[in-house]
Amino acid sequence: MMRHDLPTEAWIKSSYSGDTQGQCVEFRVAPDGAVAVGDSKDRDRGAFVFPSAAWGAFVAGLKSGSSIY
Repeated sequence: MMRHDLPTEAWIKSSYSGDTQGQCVEFRVAPDGAVAVGDSKDRDRGAFVFPSAAWGAFVAGLKSGSSIY
């Protein structure tokens, strides 16, 4: 996991974050397939970037109900 500053276009906001006061978790897929995750209310902090395999394992764990997430 690395922190990067990425352009602000092409970000997708979580549907669970709602529309109030811009407080949203957002993500985007980088050209190399990595997934960047950021905080829309504080974009100056950059984003955390995860390799696609790591992100895929995280999402699979969430879907399976794994208690480690």
